Amino acid sequence: MITKEATRATEADQAVRDVLAATVAAWSANDAHAFAELYAADATVVLPGVFLRGREELRTFMAAGFAGPRKGTRSVDVQESVRIVGDAAVVVSRSGVLLPGEQEVPPERLRRATWTLAKHDGWWLVEAYHNCDM
Repeated sequence: MITKEATRATEADQAVRDVLAATVAAWSANDAHAFAELYAADATVVLPGVFLRGREELRTFMAAGFAGPRKGTRSVDVQESVRIVGDAAVVVSRSGVLLPGEQEVPPERLRRATWTLAKHDGWWLVEAYHNCDM
């Protein structure tokens, strides 16, 4: 028997995965605006040597990257775990960046990522993102 809670959890799981797929699509389009809009206004992003506070810092960071060293790159993100906790979600994934012409992320550029998402007025947004070496 499928319960309402199980149905809601399945719908939430898919909605969260859809947000993560949208981040990959926005990156592939090198669209800093679309990418940043998937994050909460006060989201945090932690990368090696980088700590960004808020959607606008992220948008600026990504725009500079897409105009420079990340131009033409594509993102890869494979979810390994998606846990729905009330109106929040915690995701662990394997990720990386494909350079132009690459079909597979070299092992030295593979990352482990942790995403925290929450619902805002019915929409899932990234609240926090962190990645590190595998």
